[in-house]
Amino acid sequence: MTPQDSSSNPAPAKGRSRSRRSVFFAAALIGAGAVGFALSESVPFAFAEVVPSSPSQVQTLPSFSELVKKVSPAVVSINVKGETDVADNEFGIPGMPDIPEDSPFYEFFKRFGQGPGNKPQHHPMRAQGSGFFISPDGYLVTNNHVVESADEISVSMEDGEEYEADLVGSDPRTDVALLKVKTDHKLPYVEFSEEDPEVGDWVLAVGNPFGLGGTVTAGIISAHNRDIGSGPYDYLQIDAAVNRGNSGGPSFTLDGKVVGMNTAIFSPSGGNVGIAFAVPAALIKEVVGELKQNGTVDRGWLGVVIQNVNDDIADGIGLADAKGALVSKVSEDGPAADDGVEAGDVITAVDGEEVKDSRDLARKIAELHPDTKVKLSVNRYGDEKEITVKLGKFPSGKKLAELQGAPEKSDDGAGKKVKDLGLSLAPAAEVPGAGEEGVVITDLDPDSDAAQKGLKVGDIILQVGGKNVTNAKDVSKGIEKALAKPSNQGKEKVNIVFRIKSGDRVAFVALALKKEA
Repeated sequence: MTPQDSSSNPAPAKGRSRSRRSVFFAAALIGAGAVGFALSESVPFAFAEVVPSSPSQVQTLPSFSELVKKVSPAVVSINVKGETDVADNEFGIPGMPDIPEDSPFYEFFKRFGQGPGNKPQHHPMRAQGSGFFISPDGYLVTNNHVVESADEISVSMEDGEEYEADLVGSDPRTDVALLKVKTDHKLPYVEFSEEDPEVGDWVLAVGNPFGLGGTVTAGIISAHNRDIGSGPYDYLQIDAAVNRGNSGGPSFTLDGKVVGMNTAIFSPSGGNVGIAFAVPAALIKEVVGELKQNGTVDRGWLGVVIQNVNDDIADGIGLADAKGALVSKVSEDGPAADDGVEAGDVITAVDGEEVKDSRDLARKIAELHPDTKVKLSVNRYGDEKEITVKLGKFPSGKKLAELQGAPEKSDDGAGKKVKDLGLSLAPAAEVPGAGEEGVVITDLDPDSDAAQKGLKVGDIILQVGGKNVTNAKDVSKGIEKALAKPSNQGKEKVNIVFRIKSGDRVAFVALALKKEA
């Protein structure tokens, strides 16, 4: 999801809420496992003495000058030359890389990016970023998006020396790339921290903002485990100033170890506002180790699109707690489809280990290798099941798009108004452009629970209570069946789970119905 020059930008991160602020993602480098050069614990730091008006207390503030002298020679500027294609992807957006179907950005660009008549056109591309050496023989790391369209890659050292670099391997999922320069002499390098940082710890960010060359900023670790909407991985939040070109630059602890790689910023304007995100050192080391050995990172793939379980959905399905990952779609010909996983299943555990939410499931599956057999604990509308699935290999974004299955043809049925829901419905086959699967919402009461939960005219109801629907009569039957469940007896309000297709997005929504006295 990188414009052609975004490699010079630490990606402004996507916010959790759907606010109207513009939030930008720009490039940043992801580090790799290092061995060697690091500061000794005995390295003396200069301190500036601050004498308050009252001499009863003396405070000292750290000077980072000695630390900078030690680590900055290992940090480099990365320059990229190449060509990029305009409209070379399914979104019709110049330079847009593949975006996995389960990415939070996939539906946005699918809906709003595509335009008719887009033809690939070649344009020259230059980009800048940051990186750092992780071994004396010339291995260094940067972001995948910095170099993925590169024909030529060069790195510039602090002393002005330049080297040509080759791409060893890359991992788009974590945006990590491993490079190698050829040299006959040993290069300065840095190590990764073996300890998890604590909130409040000092960090020093070094990089190449705006192409100015080696620049140093300082801050603290602001938070752990930040979800920035970029897959299942968590990020460190730091407040050191990170700007365009810092992409891929390291953040150091006071002992000179790399604690993370600066990869994204949160910003309404594209500039630094004091919130930046870094890939944790442990994840970088793991990825780089596989890139060095294999050139790629192979991850397990279940072949499902998942969402979190909220309280209403848990109640509608019959779950005691709002935990697990709800399968909203099963990729055709994917591993899950082959082994019997269905849309509407809630995956509650993997090999006996509890699944907290959708990101937790994504992490657990990504940590496993292809062809691994896993036992999934599944709740299917109140029924507990065990399903063994042989994982596949995580495919590219384009391959995922190809795996979208064609809808099954449904019989026509007479549309009518479902008063309890505040909806008017018609068979999809009778609505031009709606396809042949499910029931289309043709009118919607703005005060209904459906409207409050985001449904709109044109959305398609695919299932009610886990059963496929082809007409309004099917919807009414599904509602009656849900109301008649023993678990719903005595309730004033019953949550009924609907599977809804809105544009290209498929998700589950629990709609509340009040039972008549």
